Amino acid sequence: MTDFGAIDALLAGAKKEVPLPSAEERRTLREELNLSRAQLAQALGVSPSTVGGWESGRDPSGEVREKYAYFLEGARGKLAAEAAEAAEAAEAAEAAEAAEETSAEDSASSESNSQGDAPADAGQAEDSGDDDVDVLTAPQPCVLCGEPARHQVAGFPQHLDPAECGSAEAAQPEPQPQSEQGVRVVPVGRRLQTADTPDLIGTAVASALAEHSGDVESATEALVKRAIPDAMALLDHSRMGGRYDVVAHPWMPDVLRKQSSRGADQIWEARPKWSRSELPAGKHEITALDVNGAYLSALKTHLPLGQLEHSTGNHHDRRRAGIHLITPPDWEHDAYLPNPIGSRDEPGPLWVTESTLRLLLRISGPKYGLCDPPEIHESWTSGATEGLLEKFRIALKDARDRAIADNDDVTLEYVKAMYSKFVSTMGESNYNRELYRPDWMHLIRSQAFANLWWKAHRAYDEGLMVVRAMGTDELHVIGDWRAVFAEGRGVTEVKVKDVYTVGTG
Repeated sequence: MTDFGAIDALLAGAKKEVPLPSAEERRTLREELNLSRAQLAQALGVSPSTVGGWESGRDPSGEVREKYAYFLEGARGKLAAEAAEAAEAAEAAEAAEAAEETSAEDSASSESNSQGDAPADAGQAEDSGDDDVDVLTAPQPCVLCGEPARHQVAGFPQHLDPAECGSAEAAQPEPQPQSEQGVRVVPVGRRLQTADTPDLIGTAVASALAEHSGDVESATEALVKRAIPDAMALLDHSRMGGRYDVVAHPWMPDVLRKQSSRGADQIWEARPKWSRSELPAGKHEITALDVNGAYLSALKTHLPLGQLEHSTGNHHDRRRAGIHLITPPDWEHDAYLPNPIGSRDEPGPLWVTESTLRLLLRISGPKYGLCDPPEIHESWTSGATEGLLEKFRIALKDARDRAIADNDDVTLEYVKAMYSKFVSTMGESNYNRELYRPDWMHLIRSQAFANLWWKAHRAYDEGLMVVRAMGTDELHVIGDWRAVFAEGRGVTEVKVKDVYTVGTG
């Protein structure tokens, strides 16, 4: 009987190995939750290199295998639930954004371009008012607590009074983990007004000057070194009370990943590098103009809120933004205007950003008719808004304007470092771990290039002769440019970089 008892005990304790997903899926599940190997290894009681081995094809065994399988199954469920929530929320956000699009976009865009402080097709996709609050005909579940709500904000059912909301977060919101996906609306009662925003920039400058006993050079150097974390702190404050949460570390398609450690990804930013091939006979005085705050102005552009989703077909949804594989149109005006996709030698399809695509669509339309529309083959996009970084941009712009008026070079250099480094480090950078959005980086850069193209077009349209357009901020012209552009150091103005003469009289 003893032998039979031992066999029964053996059978009772025998377990079939828990199945595990493929090695590729194991790594994908971890990364999409924004968890490091070290974090997972600590939870499972193993080393990070062991987790790396499992993600390369080796399989764990015993009790740790069951724990690992439990984590992977839980990760699957969490991501699936978040994806379903994001899809529902994005659909509602798109509907809200569609309601805000108006036929006045062209005229508003032309005005903003003439000022040089906004993208060419700027609309006001996000405001701080409460005119987007609607009364529901029948109560719907609040997006924050799930209980019946009788109002909706920007298309999202929710309680207007935090006291009525069953969610603890409604009264005192907790910061969301960076891995959380989707779009969430903050109740109207908690929207932060501009006057409530602390002067983080002024406080930082005053503190640095005090710490370095008024030494301007040392204070400036210290502020520039901390520009990235300070910019992220300012962004957090500017987003308080905003309508939408954003995905800070989404999964990215391969076209947005670098091909090698020192290489580049596949996105074409349309950087202009153009010079007029011929000038009329005679002697000409050329003025090289410097466009102020190019990247600062470019923060006003259509940015995707969530994780990018794939689509195919020659269709553009203005409520979404991202990257697009297009065949660009032929450009027949290179003798006097730069190509809007920049200097490109290779023909055929290429990946461009939303900023470049919208520029091409606009100038191919009936108002300008400069080229044929681009052909869109496939896209990676998400629901988008043009006002996502607007409070952040305005805070930096106002600080810059005050610094110029006060001859405050410390603040001026600090602010410049904040917005330039913010743009340059949101891709694959070791200097900014809080935000991983290479799609945003490309979009903002290409918006700066698009803004320069519009300045070149305006100069041409106003009778100036455009001689050169380079990068984000360099425009060379012949003629009375002061009749076209305001001179100064503000972001709506230009300043003289150089004056030189070509040709013979």
